[in-house]
Amino acid sequence: MAQCLGFSVPSFRHFKTVSVQSKKPVKSSTLSIRSCSLPPENAYKLVAEVKEKLDREYSALPVGKNGRDDEEMILWFLQDRNYSVKDAVSKLTKAIRWRHEFGVAELSEESIKSAAETGKAYVHDYLDVYDRPVLIANLSKHIPGDQELYEDEKLYTFMIEKALAKLPPGKQEILAIIDFRGFEKKNVDVKFLPFLFDTLYYYYPQRLSEVLFVDTPFMYMPIWQLIKPFLKSYADLVKFCSSKTLVEEYFTLDTVPDDFRN
Repeated sequence: MAQCLGFSVPSFRHFKTVSVQSKKPVKSSTLSIRSCSLPPENAYKLVAEVKEKLDREYSALPVGKNGRDDEEMILWFLQDRNYSVKDAVSKLTKAIRWRHEFGVAELSEESIKSAAETGKAYVHDYLDVYDRPVLIANLSKHIPGDQELYEDEKLYTFMIEKALAKLPPGKQEILAIIDFRGFEKKNVDVKFLPFLFDTLYYYYPQRLSEVLFVDTPFMYMPIWQLIKPFLKSYADLVKFCSSKTLVEEYFTLDTVPDDFRN
């Protein structure tokens, strides 16, 4: 059933095959370990082990920002994998390779313009009351088949990157709002949420703090029951709420998204 519904790691079938040339590692900036639960000396040691293993066994992977020698990225994946060097390397190599093949660094406002103009997904100008960047998906404007799947993949990946770029110092997670107001049968897409959650899980682990399902219609609940088991622990991040609750509990009068103003 999972394959029939499209619940799997995003395939990104539109990848171009790209030859990754080995480059001499670039010396990284000072590693910040403020959010690390390990003592500094242990954290540095594990990061060094991962870097050495990646350099030795995956030298063809790119270096630099979000590359195999990016210490901040390495530390984040170590924490996600409970400080297992082996598991962190496994997940890191997939994420780094995906970023390169998908061309994440080349995504821009212009490259996602056609999909963005639909208004189906955007990053809010303001943070919520917990100082989290806010990614909003308006499902009433999401119509499967209207655009190539790859265009949607680029759109949501770019918006995740944009939201993360707005993280204030000391903050590491974003808020996602799924706006169901105006949702109709034509908007049903059983692949959308699994794609979004899978992308966050495999390539942006533990960057998602909470997912608000706003004014979810009754007709969507059977679909949610089908999707929920495949989201595993990420389903626990979902909270159903009204637009009134969203406005009153997550924003101030000055920072409420325009779409939710009366």
